[in-house]
Amino acid sequence: MQPPKPKGILARLRAKKAEWQNKQRIHRLASQVLAHAHPEQNRKPVVVFNVSSRLTGLSQNASFTLLTTWGLRLMGAPVIHFVCQAGMSHCVLGTNRQDYTSPPPCDACIAQSHRLYHGAEVSWFKYQQDTLLSKELENQSISRLVDYEIPPADLRFLNLKHQEPLPLGHLVLPSIRWALRCHHLPDDEPTRYLMQQYMLSAYFIAKSFADLLDQANPDVAMIFNGIMYPEAAARWVAIKRDVCVVTHEVGFQPFSTFFTSGDATAYPIHIPDDFALSPAQNERLDTYLEQRFKGKFTMAGIRFWPEMTGLDERFLQRAAQFRQVIPVFTNVIFDTSQIHANTIFAHMFDWLDAVLKVIRHHPDTLFVIRAHPDEMRPGTAKQSRESVRNWVFTNQVGSLPNVNFIDSQEYISSYELMQRSKFLMVYNSSIGLEAALLGVPVLCGGKARYTQYPTVFLPASVDEFHQMAKKLLRAEKIDLPPEFQRNARRFLYYQLYRASIPFGEFLQTGPRPGFVQVRPFSWKQLLPENSPGIKTVVNGILDGKSFLFDEAHE
Repeated sequence: MQPPKPKGILARLRAKKAEWQNKQRIHRLASQVLAHAHPEQNRKPVVVFNVSSRLTGLSQNASFTLLTTWGLRLMGAPVIHFVCQAGMSHCVLGTNRQDYTSPPPCDACIAQSHRLYHGAEVSWFKYQQDTLLSKELENQSISRLVDYEIPPADLRFLNLKHQEPLPLGHLVLPSIRWALRCHHLPDDEPTRYLMQQYMLSAYFIAKSFADLLDQANPDVAMIFNGIMYPEAAARWVAIKRDVCVVTHEVGFQPFSTFFTSGDATAYPIHIPDDFALSPAQNERLDTYLEQRFKGKFTMAGIRFWPEMTGLDERFLQRAAQFRQVIPVFTNVIFDTSQIHANTIFAHMFDWLDAVLKVIRHHPDTLFVIRAHPDEMRPGTAKQSRESVRNWVFTNQVGSLPNVNFIDSQEYISSYELMQRSKFLMVYNSSIGLEAALLGVPVLCGGKARYTQYPTVFLPASVDEFHQMAKKLLRAEKIDLPPEFQRNARRFLYYQLYRASIPFGEFLQTGPRPGFVQVRPFSWKQLLPENSPGIKTVVNGILDGKSFLFDEAHE
């Protein structure tokens, strides 16, 4: 019997063929858009910037940018892409975690940019180091680099309407945490080097983007994410010049996107006070939840749960020895959601330290600490360097008699665990929303997207967290405010079917996990009258309308 090698070769050949077909489709569509787009002469352009969602492939967020700009151009809006041409000393996606000095793959990335923006108006930027700033950043500690700002007097050339210092260190901080897969940055030479290079690159991008704004005088800047340092620097400049900024991120349905005039990574969603789910909407939501509770869902093209198993007899016997069960759900420390979550505690591990104190004071309670499934994502370079697994080991939490630790690659049903719990402790995990939907009490340690509305117990301080935890643990019965469950259903429905704008008619799964391909379709499908998704986004960008998907198209 032959070994599996030929099968691997065939799979690679099929992947290469699919990649070639995808390039051909993109080129054909770009040419069609060029032929049929007629920019209005007196209309101000939309400036578009997305450099942190891909290198050589086509991620979902890169495809959302591409499809949206095609739709804008077909509506007569001039579009200018601000595109990297080796425009950074070191970029986020091109960072080599084994050697920070290794240069990013600029040639392959630039080639992909030429393919994606074929026929479009492009403003390229190529990196030039600022010698004075480079000298200024030398020999600075990590803490001083994080707090480093450029005073307004040195920013006059940016033509800012709001004279504020440029918080260079803080603009870069989420990116370096994401790139290095940790929250606490070591104060060593390699990390200082990378931080300095990110800051120098962010400063250059701020200057280059300001120059483009001078030349183009746009009304709107459409920027991916707004948190990764290149986009964060551009967004900061645009906001300080009173240019309307629209940011976007991946949505909560397959091949869907989320657009907002706010901060996309915080997912601000406005729900009218009088909105109530109809019977049909309730049925639709229940069907989704049935699949979700089986682990059958994806996020940004990644399925976290390849399988899901129930609680075994050994666990049930152990749990029966305790008065109550409290699951503790954690997050990925480097995720960009954490910058919004850290309002009560300094960071997730600070919260876990507080949880550990609670655990030690309640030996009659079984605490089940669950690592996030993405913490050690197999087959990728996304494994956390600062993980819940390490925290458990370092603090000898696993040796406590009232703790059960579930690692990230143990696919035990969180929902069975939830059903046996008295209440949940979460930081800002989405499981908190799902628990609220089922009427299970939730004590949050951080701000989450669903805490925009009363859905869970959210303390205002660390002291209040401890008081709430103590009260909930001692209570014989926890009385939930009636609006918690109602708001949870309203929020999830809006998140899934109103705020998530579907682009699935244009996209399909690619051979690489997390990447997509363009479906075969005609340019006419990109016209707003033919695509409700494109219509929603284009009208939001050009006319300031809501980015909520039209109820009539559900």
